[in-house]
Amino acid sequence: MRAALMERENAAGLCHLAGHVALVLVFGIWIAQGWFLWPLALVGQGIAICFLFTLEHEATHKTPFRSERLNEWVGRIAGLLLILPFEWFRYFHLAHHRFTNIPGKDPELLSGARPETCAAYVIHVSGLPFWASMIRQVVGNAMGRDPGGYVPARAYRRVRREARVMLVFYGLAGLGLLVTPLLFWVWLLPCLLGQPFLRLYLLAEHGRCAFVADMFENTRTTYTNRIVRFLAWNMPYHVEHHALPQVPFHKLPVLHEQMREHLKVTAHGYGEFTADYASHLR
Repeated sequence: MRAALMERENAAGLCHLAGHVALVLVFGIWIAQGWFLWPLALVGQGIAICFLFTLEHEATHKTPFRSERLNEWVGRIAGLLLILPFEWFRYFHLAHHRFTNIPGKDPELLSGARPETCAAYVIHVSGLPFWASMIRQVVGNAMGRDPGGYVPARAYRRVRREARVMLVFYGLAGLGLLVTPLLFWVWLLPCLLGQPFLRLYLLAEHGRCAFVADMFENTRTTYTNRIVRFLAWNMPYHVEHHALPQVPFHKLPVLHEQMREHLKVTAHGYGEFTADYASHLR
């Protein structure tokens, strides 16, 4: 049964990817054409693009598609749009799985992803620390600086090469802005507006969970609607993902049904979690 759950396929991933890309294209055309209420579409576009993070995250596990090459390239493209270098993030994220919520070891905790004061919370949710951190990371990687203790020496060259390609892309995009502001309206500004929604979503995965090694206590599954599950590639089933990260996103609902009675930390919606988290801020 477990082997069947871990079996990957291209069809489910390509279908989901087509839907997500279609959403980005629809919002992009809406904004570019200046249709009715187009400023609201900026937020929708930002959420759609920023939640490609969950696809990039899945690609680090090589689970969205059976094709290794497809997983790699989809992860890289998502990372390019989000200023989140895929080669580097793979090792960052695998270290997070290895040391989930363990102080001093989990790189997510070391990066300040769990704000405890009102001021830190507002700054964190704004997404500005994320953008600043990733810009520093990409530039540092390109210059050959130490990418972090979780990145093995054998990967340094790939990490450096990827960062340099990313900087070339961003340079060309910047030159393109001198010709037309289109990328600003359909990519850059929407990402700034959409990042807070992703930050709030990500806080629910491990925020206010115990600092222990037990994945049933250090990780949260959040019950939510189909729209959020679609955008997040089923990652609200997060305990399930940490229990068996080799299970593809489209089989997590099945795994959830098998594990549901064993779940210890859950939330009934992101609104409930956010209200509870905010109520405990200093």
